[in-house]
Formats: sequence, C-alpha cells, structure tokens
Amino acid sequence: MKRFTKVIISVLALSAVIALSGCAQKGGGKLTVATNAEFQPFEYMDNNKIIGIDVDIVNEIAKDMGKPVEIKNMEFDSVIPAITTGKDDLGVAGLSKTPDREKSVDFSVPYYTAQNVIIIKASNTAVLGKDSLKGKKIAVQKGTTGDDIATGITGDANVVRFPASTDAITDLKDGKVDAVIIDSFPAQTFVKQNTDLKIVGNPFSSEQYCIAVKKGNKTLLEQVNKAIKSMQASGMIDKITKKYE
Repeated sequence: MKRFTKVIISVLALSAVIALSGCAQKGGGKLTVATNAEFQPFEYMDNNKIIGIDVDIVNEIAKDMGKPVEIKNMEFDSVIPAITTGKDDLGVAGLSKTPDREKSVDFSVPYYTAQNVIIIKASNTAVLGKDSLKGKKIAVQKGTTGDDIATGITGDANVVRFPASTDAITDLKDGKVDAVIIDSFPAQTFVKQNTDLKIVGNPFSSEQYCIAVKKGNKTLLEQVNKAIKSMQASGMIDKITKKYE
C-alpha cells in the first residue's frame, strides 16, 4: 500500500511539472516590444502613453500568448538592432518587409499594406509628383523605405534625415525642404492636421507591414503568425485600423 501511494504521488508530481511546462510555453514572461512612437496613427504618444494601431495589434497578440507586454520607445533605426541582439522580442513599428531587412530578422505574415507618398506645402505648384523632385531637398524619417526612395530620386546629398517624421514635417512647413516622403496613412494624418500641406502625385509601390522577430526564433514567429491570421479572419485588424481613421 505504501509503495502504491508513492507511485501515485510520483505520477501526480510529474503531471504538475508537465502542466507548469505547458503554462510556461503559453505565458512564461513578458513580451518586450521595440517601437518608435513617432508614426501616427500606428504608434505615437498620447498623454505620456504609447498608443496606436500597432500597439493595439501587439496587445492582442500578447493576450493570445498569455503574456503581459512591455513596449519600449526608441529611434526607428534602433528597432531592428534591438531584435537582432535579443534585447527585445518583437519589432513593431510600421516595418515594411524588405530584402535588406530580411538579412537581419525574420518577418511575420503581413498585417497591413501601405504606400509611400509625397507631401508638399499647399502653396507649392512646382512639385507635381516623383519626376518634379529631382534635385529638390526631401525630408524623411531616417532608415525608412521613404529614405531609400528619396535617395534614389534626388541623391543622398539632397536628403534630410530625421529620427522622427514630425521633424521632417516641421522642416517642410518652415520651408527648409521641398517635400517629405512618408507612408500614406501617416501622410493623411499630417495633412488633416495641417491645412497648409497636401499630398501630390501617384503613390509609390505597395509595401507590407510585418512584425520582426529574431532570426531563427520559429516558435515565437509561429505564435505571432497564428495570432495575426486569427485577427485577420475575425476582422479585428480592420476594426483596429478604422478606430484610428
């Protein structure tokens, strides 16, 4: 009887270990997220709090994983290094999936399709689109795809780079640059807030926003992909996006 009791206790103890192991895989610790809160409406500061489309999406992902979230604000070009070094778990900052970035990190399935556009002062009649920008000064957020596009159009010497897109817009309003190249949704937000600005020309080619994870972290990538696909199927991502329109 005593030996049988020991066997039962051993089985129960093993079951507890397995159960705890399962909980650790589901939760286990906080999810740290690297972002740049200068990209309204995807991530921006409001009353000293980081909010936005990306923030709502990552909160849903963390809920699905059973983890609390810590969102860290940093310069845009520090986001991917934070993931490659393992300092943070996810990079969520309106990140477009590009071949160059794929060398450093793995990307989730896309959750949003964007296009870069040109913003100029409303009084500017000389700039009509891409071809009008050759030789002109263009402001961009450093390290973005808008930075790459501007460099290809006007040459590196004519590109003015800022850590935040709001600084690029300020330079435009002050007449220090001829245009800003930025993603369409933030561009629309800036134009709504500044009646002295307008969007001109055709959008540049489409890009897809994805979430960055450390290269080779298949478990985390699968969890993120599962959550994104579930949110897309339920209409949650569309609902979140419309909330910020």
